[in-house]
Amino acid sequence: MDTNKLLLILIAIFLPPVAVFLKKGVGQDLLINIVLTIFFFIPGILHAVWVLTRD
Repeated sequence: MDTNKLLLILIAIFLPPVAVFLKKGVGQDLLINIVLTIFFFIPGILHAVWVLTRD
């Protein structure tokens, strides 16, 4: 596993929208993640990890 990807996954655990922003920038994935994180924190984390690892 790449060191950058590992760091992004660690960031995703604590601040999911920041990790998605660093990987994808401003867009649909970021908006979905912000909504998930505001309403339900655990799905926000899962979505962030999924976005980071789907490449």
